[in-house]
Amino acid sequence: MPGPSGNGAVTRSTLRQQIADALRDEVLAGRLQPGQEFTVKEIAEQYGVSATPVREALVNLSAQGLLDADQHRGFRVHEYSAADFRGMVEARCLVTDGMFHALATGHRETAAPGDEQRLIAALAGVRRRGEEAQRAARAGDLTVLIGYDLRFWRELAALFGNPYLSDFLHRLRVQSWVCTVQHLRRVGDLRGTLWSGHTELVDALVQRDAEAARSLVLAYNTHSLTVVARLFAG
Repeated sequence: MPGPSGNGAVTRSTLRQQIADALRDEVLAGRLQPGQEFTVKEIAEQYGVSATPVREALVNLSAQGLLDADQHRGFRVHEYSAADFRGMVEARCLVTDGMFHALATGHRETAAPGDEQRLIAALAGVRRRGEEAQRAARAGDLTVLIGYDLRFWRELAALFGNPYLSDFLHRLRVQSWVCTVQHLRRVGDLRGTLWSGHTELVDALVQRDAEAARSLVLAYNTHSLTVVARLFAG
């Protein structure tokens, strides 16, 4: 049985993750702006916790590329460029191309009985998340869209069976939203601007049609790059 120090480590780890998640959500909601600075002490006082889990959470977010650490001034929200977004999109494509190929072809010669039905059932769950994301995109509700979009891609990537790639794609998706959200929030009406092809993508994968899935994502990326270039240009 773990002793008190073990329990304390678990509690601190959980608190660190909760703080990191809360700060990430603050950035995505636009309450923490790119370039905004803050210290460990300020965040600890805001959440009413000790400095140690806050410092660990901020270091974690810095490692994810969401914050910049300054030895003398604390931390600040990272400011991304349009070139950064293009790099994120390129990296996402490298992951999703392999993922779509694996999900579309599978390993049928080594598949266990029931694997196909389990995959279809799992994709149905992902599709439900996609439906919510799609509704939010069409309504121009950015906050709801971000939440469901991140869940959609994380659950879809998890079906690939490689947690390292799944985590990498999730990090890229978060960075992509952090890069663009401040600009998108300045747009008065986002209806018709945000991608809403989530369910079509799942349907293509259910049909094992990797080319259709790639085409959908290519169109999505092309549209996103055009919108982002326009937003950064003002």
